[in-house]
Amino acid sequence: MIINNIIINNIKFDSVTRVSSSSSSSSSSFPLLLTQFTPISHSSPNFLSKLKPIFPLTSSSTSLFSSTPLRSPSSRKLPSATMLHHDPLVSDFIATAISGVVASSFLRLWEETAKRGLFDQKLNRKLVHISIGLVFMLCWPLYGTDRWGSYFAALIPALNILRMLAIGLGIWKDEGTVKSMSRFGDYRELLRGPLYYAATITLAAILYWRTSPISIAAICNLCAGDGMADVVGRRFGGKKLPYNKNKSYAGTIAMASAGFLACVGYMWYFSSFGYMEGSWTKVIGFLVVSVITAVVESLPISTELDDNLTVPLTSILIGSIVF
Repeated sequence: MIINNIIINNIKFDSVTRVSSSSSSSSSSFPLLLTQFTPISHSSPNFLSKLKPIFPLTSSSTSLFSSTPLRSPSSRKLPSATMLHHDPLVSDFIATAISGVVASSFLRLWEETAKRGLFDQKLNRKLVHISIGLVFMLCWPLYGTDRWGSYFAALIPALNILRMLAIGLGIWKDEGTVKSMSRFGDYRELLRGPLYYAATITLAAILYWRTSPISIAAICNLCAGDGMADVVGRRFGGKKLPYNKNKSYAGTIAMASAGFLACVGYMWYFSSFGYMEGSWTKVIGFLVVSVITAVVESLPISTELDDNLTVPLTSILIGSIVF
């Protein structure tokens, strides 16, 4: 039997041992090549890149071809990969510029709708509240994988903090911003809710970033959850809560639901880039955080302190326990 006459395509890997054992007397070179073949596994960078997006509700703690545990993205040191430029610093500058344009474009859009009176002022304010943080978080994968990316991302909301301070203190006049972000058209209102809002996103980027479910919980419950609570509560909130006549069952349920769904959506989004591992455990954790945060927001104390402060603080506190 001559090994060189065998057609390669007809050889099956599960018969390597049989072929090598039966032909060891004739030739040992070809079977040796087969035994030295290394199966493709999750440890191969090229193979990983073809597997994206990672399915969030399937645990990736083990390899497809072996039972060897794989380290989660949060426990391993990510390479200094970039998406926009080969130089990490330049890439982060470009990402910051893109994020700034996206965020300022949405702010400008809602300022124009407020000036033109296209929406009710309270609805316009909530549209700003819902969209800005969520849209800005969509830009996070643009930044490099080293730690400097989070600081560059935090620059955008940090600049917005300075903007809120300048307008709220009367140093800078901006009628469009006041109309789109205040409840009653008073510029001093920007020193409370809008300032807390910008501070939450800034701290979430610096302290937790895109590898932590806590940042997702804080921002999603603040933006989607708290925003939808007001929108739905004003429209369908006829039945009030017995312990707080300013809150309704419809608004509280809407807040828990919207916050939870947004959290799961962003868990899938960041896991598709490999920044975190999606799992049913995290889904349950997000549900717990969103429900408890909605309950706290419905309490009278939340109205007294401003829900833009109580919602993220509750999300961070419960998230630190759950995750």
